[in-house]
Amino acid sequence: MADSGTYVIDETREACEMQAKYLELIAACRALKPLTSDEEQGILRAYTMAREAHAGTRRKSGEPYIFHPLAVALIAVKEVGLGPTAVMAALLHDVVEDTDITLDELRMVFGDRVAKIVDGVTKIDDVMLMQQTESKQAENYRKILLSMCNDAYVIFLKLCDRLHNMRTLGSMKDTKKLIIASETSYLYIPLAHRLGLYSIKTELEELVMRYTNPEKYAEIEAKIAATAGTSEQLEECLIQPVRQMLDEAGFQYTLKTRTKSVYSCYKKMENKHIDFDEIFDLYAMRIILKDVPREHEREECFRVFALISGKFTTNPNRFRDWISHPKNNGYESLQTTVMTPINRWVEIQIRTERMDVIAEKGMAAHFLYKEAHPEEHIENNPVEEWLQQIRTSLEQSDKSALDLVEEFKESLYTKEIYLFTPHGKTITLPSHSTVLDFAYAIHTNLGNHCIGAKVNARVVGRSERLHTGDQVQVLSTENTKPTEEWLNECLTPHAREAIKDALRARRKEFVAEGKRRLAEYLAKMRMRNNPQNFGQLKRYLSQPSDIDLYYDIAVGNITERQVAECFGKVRPAPSFFFHETQTTPFLLDQEYENYPTETAPCCKPVQGDQVVGIVQGDRIMVHRTGCKVAMDEMANHENHVVRAKWRPGEQLSLLTGITLTAIDRKGLLQEITRHISDELDLNMRAITLEASEGVAHGIIMLYVNDVENLNGLISKLKSIDGVEDVRRI
Repeated sequence: MADSGTYVIDETREACEMQAKYLELIAACRALKPLTSDEEQGILRAYTMAREAHAGTRRKSGEPYIFHPLAVALIAVKEVGLGPTAVMAALLHDVVEDTDITLDELRMVFGDRVAKIVDGVTKIDDVMLMQQTESKQAENYRKILLSMCNDAYVIFLKLCDRLHNMRTLGSMKDTKKLIIASETSYLYIPLAHRLGLYSIKTELEELVMRYTNPEKYAEIEAKIAATAGTSEQLEECLIQPVRQMLDEAGFQYTLKTRTKSVYSCYKKMENKHIDFDEIFDLYAMRIILKDVPREHEREECFRVFALISGKFTTNPNRFRDWISHPKNNGYESLQTTVMTPINRWVEIQIRTERMDVIAEKGMAAHFLYKEAHPEEHIENNPVEEWLQQIRTSLEQSDKSALDLVEEFKESLYTKEIYLFTPHGKTITLPSHSTVLDFAYAIHTNLGNHCIGAKVNARVVGRSERLHTGDQVQVLSTENTKPTEEWLNECLTPHAREAIKDALRARRKEFVAEGKRRLAEYLAKMRMRNNPQNFGQLKRYLSQPSDIDLYYDIAVGNITERQVAECFGKVRPAPSFFFHETQTTPFLLDQEYENYPTETAPCCKPVQGDQVVGIVQGDRIMVHRTGCKVAMDEMANHENHVVRAKWRPGEQLSLLTGITLTAIDRKGLLQEITRHISDELDLNMRAITLEASEGVAHGIIMLYVNDVENLNGLISKLKSIDGVEDVRRI
């Protein structure tokens, strides 16, 4: 590398680096498990084929392309624990997509499984397909999920691939960085969470935040760095005494420490409405006990807990026994939080080596153990059970790729409850599921005619929430059929889709009339009646399905004017909701420079925020780069993303909002308004302040010129006596 950061091509040095990376990969594979001669030869063949296929091709950074598959293969071995088959697939994962090598050639040389894995991780790159579907990205997601159902290695390797891409994102254009980061947040982070690959999940979260919310990332990173001296103090007052206790008690152990990640700090501050200094578990220590027989694990972990609690003051509200009652993903550990002599709370986790493997790799640990021990019969493998559930869901092929992926994604973070039929069969559903969800989980027809249930012998309605251990007998009648209101009485995507299917079945008789009217409207506007325009209209009107759109057109819920508005043939009717609109406050990509722009009401960007444009109909909606709405759109519709920057020198006054929490007292409202209007000379549009049990909560909508202006306001309000928290909406 040159001092400027520009990559310097040196083929002699690069050849040496390739060889060094390959030898590092082989060493990592051997460290994982002894390799057979066939396995070593297979990895060498895969490396040689990939190196020759990618010869002359370089990444955006300037590096030889082969560095990427080598890095992905190394992540697969070192950070996930995958073996030779995955390594060969990782080395070859881009050859079909980017070179002339075909799947048939891979199949002939490496066998069917490697070829199928490579096919599963290969992106769809079909121009015709892109024109016929709402989202090429969603189609790629669906392909990954379908391939993953047949071989879990597909998603493991996609996560390894995505991790390396995120680590090397710096050489990409700004909009491409945002698109890749948004895709990562949308699907890959939830997948890493569900599989239990927590170290990968944590790093991906960090990298996404670094690119989508760089200012906040830098702010928290600096605060963590400012506490660096605390680690040395904890070594003396906590770590050394704990080591001494464990040594004297005769334990064999490994002791690890960590500082909370930037993203984890950010989420805790946002979710708990606290400042950085109020984070309890900024520091944590993990005690991993070695060589503990399975039958004595709980006893030994509690022995260590007794030593810790005898030496340090513990916080009783923060003790968790995940050994007696493991989490649904198999996580086991004792967790306690202690006060140290330097007045710092530190979380301590106590677990065995077996528990630590599961905690680090979650569901993946079960899968990898079975892969490494094919001779053993292992029942209830959670990965296989999970893949079977996905397989069942994907069999409903009438759903769009977007609907399928959204349904799948929603299930990834959901906790589960365990319920029983009258015959003792166990039904697993997401937490907060209702009687109606239970009925549909048993059979669609039973759900369609459900009127309620007997829960633990008590008669309840369809919307009754269920809890782990409930015994449920569904009550039904043929005279009952789903209505729109049922959608508010259930939680699971399966139940909601079944209800929508029943409603669609009744709406199908209106499809022909809806098609006729839409064709008539488009003909008047001289617009083509093609899949692209239909998809644009469906998105613009937020219609969940083709049938719903045709139905609403047929019965007059969607008018000719609304269709015209979608395609910019008429200006939208005035809205009752306020949107701050400016015609030229942004610099856009050249092809969009004449489009009108509008600041997005969901995130209310102000000058100084990093922003991105999203095409919406005949205008560009400008969002903050970290906005959830914008990130979901970028994750699914790359072709809607427009580079946007604030026009230099433009003085704008834009509407934004803040929330405020304070101890209620006389004169509080007057003092707040005085600071805003008199001292800061800001124009308020609306203010609400409600008090309950001595605490006041307020929302203030006002006009500011830029981020600096807004941050100054927040700082000023925080200085008011009794104000506990002020944050931007």
